[in-house]
Amino acid sequence: MSHRTRIIMLGAITVAAGIAVALLPRMAQPLDYHHFADQRTFLAVPNFFNVISNAPFLIAGVWGLMLVLGLRESEGQPFITPVERWPYLILAVGVALACFGSAYYHLAPGNTRLAWDRLPMTLGFMSLLSAMLMERLNVRAGLVALGPLLVLGLASVVQWYISELRGAGDMRLYFMVQFYTLLLILLILGLFPARYTRGADLVVAMGIYVLAKIFELLDRRIFNLGHVISGHTLKHLAAAFAVYWVFRMLARRRAVAPADF
Repeated sequence: MSHRTRIIMLGAITVAAGIAVALLPRMAQPLDYHHFADQRTFLAVPNFFNVISNAPFLIAGVWGLMLVLGLRESEGQPFITPVERWPYLILAVGVALACFGSAYYHLAPGNTRLAWDRLPMTLGFMSLLSAMLMERLNVRAGLVALGPLLVLGLASVVQWYISELRGAGDMRLYFMVQFYTLLLILLILGLFPARYTRGADLVVAMGIYVLAKIFELLDRRIFNLGHVISGHTLKHLAAAFAVYWVFRMLARRRAVAPADF
């Protein structure tokens, strides 16, 4: 299968996915989403464990930022060309901001604060997609796509929030930005040749993120096992570990394709 054919296939799948999501019924944010199992207060901080468990995002983001900027020595060759740093730089910033956005939300859960939780998350999803486009399809194309992808991600949250204010909540676009982006990254990994080693680490990171979403769904069941830790707290820890795994990959990988790939 030629490179052009694979690109056409990827585009066709994306268009089909977009049409399928558009045909779904409108999806409002369920209000019971904000009723987390662990609502314990410690040190005068409400929902303490769901708040404090965001700290690993800041740690992972700062470590990634240092790695991307060359302030921390890496074991391999993170980038062939300097422009490839940009998506990972935004990913690191987005992850660090997610610490504050999510902590702010969990102090008093509600739709208004949830928007601040989701905005930095979209920076992470879309910047990683741009990085995969640069590394697997074409460096220039991935760089050009970075700006529009970030705008789309942020717009998906704004659109959802405005729809909630109007009493007709609609998460479909945000749903696609979060979940189809991850599926698209896996498709790119499977269809296109690698520019660097350690591509399997990205699959591992995706698997850890899926585990995080499972923890989220089992929030109360996990908490009821002994009232020690909730599924949502575990979700934060697992999601932060998934991001750490991406930056770990970055620190250890080496180039396997020429610079003009």
